[in-house]
Amino acid sequence: MLLKCASSNKTRRGGSTVVMATTRHCIWLAMLLPALLHAAPDEDLLGRQQGYPLGTAGDWFSNEAVRVGSFSNQGAIAGILNGPVHQLPASEQPLRLPRAASEPALRWLADDGVERDVSAYLARQRVMGLMIVKDGVVQLERYQYERGPEHRFVSHSMAKSIVALAVGLALQEGKLRSLDDTAERYAPGLADTLYGQTSLRNLLRMASGVRFEERYDGQDDLARYGRAASREGLEAAASQINQRIAPQGTRFHYASTETVMLAAALRGATGQSLSDYLGPRLWQAMGAEQSALWRADRTGLEAAAGNFNATLGDYARLGVLLANDGRRPDNGQQIIPARFLREATDWHLHAPAFQPGRASPYFGYGYQFWTFPGNSRRFAMLGVFGQMMLIDPALKLVMVQLAADAKPLAGSTSMAHEALALWQGLLRFYQP
Repeated sequence: MLLKCASSNKTRRGGSTVVMATTRHCIWLAMLLPALLHAAPDEDLLGRQQGYPLGTAGDWFSNEAVRVGSFSNQGAIAGILNGPVHQLPASEQPLRLPRAASEPALRWLADDGVERDVSAYLARQRVMGLMIVKDGVVQLERYQYERGPEHRFVSHSMAKSIVALAVGLALQEGKLRSLDDTAERYAPGLADTLYGQTSLRNLLRMASGVRFEERYDGQDDLARYGRAASREGLEAAASQINQRIAPQGTRFHYASTETVMLAAALRGATGQSLSDYLGPRLWQAMGAEQSALWRADRTGLEAAAGNFNATLGDYARLGVLLANDGRRPDNGQQIIPARFLREATDWHLHAPAFQPGRASPYFGYGYQFWTFPGNSRRFAMLGVFGQMMLIDPALKLVMVQLAADAKPLAGSTSMAHEALALWQGLLRFYQP
């Protein structure tokens, strides 16, 4: 294959060469070349022969044959929660993500004793898009399954962390008085429900103490809640959750509904949808290059536990913002309150029940962010089927992956384990 590119300008930044190509076409072709060297895993199972079709409101999440198409174009699927698709507009001043002249020579030793690189990782895992950014410079950008920079990928539970950022902004503006206020103070529709009587702080750290099983098998509390939400709306469906099995604030127990209750409280506090509130304050302010989409219910409340959709590049821009403690690096504007972000993502500031090894066997849990063990502050946004953003603020290192894994839960396949090995390889490569 002949690759012919327009001329480019090279500059030095932070000791590395950065290429500013004059055409996006050249960059796209260069990114495509590594993908041509191998077939992506399970292409036919994921719908390649049918052009990676869209699913329906009933099967887009569960049907493997439509997973790639649905996860990269969810906004086009009619009928999800019987509600609209909200838009967060792009910025008039996008944050530039310059590109390194060449990919780093990343190698790491897997648990099976085999040395791997990024191409070997992609040949084994159902990754639609992978981007690594160091010091604001794109080191690597890869796509599979005929996806590319134009596709908006669904976040799944990475969206929960975005909701937490909205809470931090609303606190700073005085629209929320305190994290120790109950949700029903701001969302009267939650009055007399267990979630309404839970503090915002305990909703942020998944510590309501409410019984809620989330197995993604179509028979759990999440499915029951989802059916009620389609009929009545996400906020009204809170009345379906009616048993508290532990005092709030005493333990971590993952429940996507708790993020939805935060969104309801934010709507009441701000008088706006989550998308309208965050559009100018986060998405445009951080310099998003493309608009983002967020699915909502029949009342206009965002399905905030997931259902946020953005390009790989704009997820990476969000990661760069978080790696810089909420400050946009090109103009110095503080977008996210630094103190709140630190409180949300530093496990040293969390009660023992939420620290790594206690909240889960490996991760801790902050305010809708997962925290890594170890002395260094590292944190993650994670979603089912392999969605992830991993962040090291000290190294200004961001890794974003959008995926279509075979199973929703991380431990059900090899993806989470191998992605963590890749991340640890990155940390060793870039450590001073």
